[in-house]
Amino acid sequence: MVLPQQKSSKALLDAQLELWHHTFGFVKSMALKSALDLRIPDAINDHGCAATLSEIVTKVKLHPSKSHCLRRLMRVLTATGIFSAHYCSEDTGEEVYGLTPVSHLLVGNDNLNSITPFLSLMLDSVMVSPFHDLSKWLQLELPDPSLFEVTHGQPGWDMLRSNPSFSVLFNEGMVADSNFITDIIIKEGSDLFQGINSLIDVAGGLGGAAHAISEAFPHLECSVLELPHVVANAPTGTKVKYISGDMFESIPMANAIFLKESYSI
Repeated sequence: MVLPQQKSSKALLDAQLELWHHTFGFVKSMALKSALDLRIPDAINDHGCAATLSEIVTKVKLHPSKSHCLRRLMRVLTATGIFSAHYCSEDTGEEVYGLTPVSHLLVGNDNLNSITPFLSLMLDSVMVSPFHDLSKWLQLELPDPSLFEVTHGQPGWDMLRSNPSFSVLFNEGMVADSNFITDIIIKEGSDLFQGINSLIDVAGGLGGAAHAISEAFPHLECSVLELPHVVANAPTGTKVKYISGDMFESIPMANAIFLKESYSI
C-alpha cells in the first residue's frame, strides 16, 4: 500500500483536482440558475442568437457596477457548453456569445420546448437546500421523515398548500416538463394511443400533458387525477376532466394510465 506522502506530487495534485471538481461542481448549477434568473438566453435570442457582452447588458436587469462581472459568469457558461463564444475582430473585437442546442431549450417561457420553468424549480433553494441535510437524514431510523421534511419541517405537498409562491413555481415547472416530453411522446410514439378510448394522467398537475394528448387524439377521453388543492386551480372549459383524489388510495378506471416521472418532495 502506497501512503499519501509517498505518492508523487503529480498524483497528489491530480487527486486534489478531482476533489475540486466535485466540491465546486455547484458553481455550474448556480451559474445556470443565474442565467435563467437574468434571462440571458432570451437576451441573446433577441439579438439574432448572437450577442456581445454589451448587447446582453442592455437586455438584462443588472446593476451598472456589476457589468464587468457578467463576463466571468459567461466564461463559466461557455466552458460548460450552455453558450458558444467567439471573437468578432472585424467589428468591435468583442467576444460574441451564441445559443447552443442546450440554450435553445432555455429561450422563452411560452415556448413549448422551453424547460426553463422546470430547471428554475429544480435549482430553487427550496429544492436544493435539503441536500445539505443528507448526512443527517441517513442517520435517522426508518420510518423517518423525507429529506425535504428534515430541512423544511413539513412534507413538500404540505408546503405546496401553505406556500403560494412555491406552489406556482412547482406547477409551472411541472407544466413545462410535461409539455416538453409529451410533445416528443406524441410525435415518436403515436401508436401507443391507438386502440384506447380513455386515459387518466395520474398526478398530472394542471393537465399540460392531458391537454396535449387530447388535442392530438380527439377520440380519447382524457382525465387528470390530482390532489384537491391542485384541482381547485385547474383550468376550466376544456375537454379534460379533473378528478380530486389521492393516487395512493385509488385510481379511477380507464383504458390506460399515464404516469410520468415521480418527484419526491
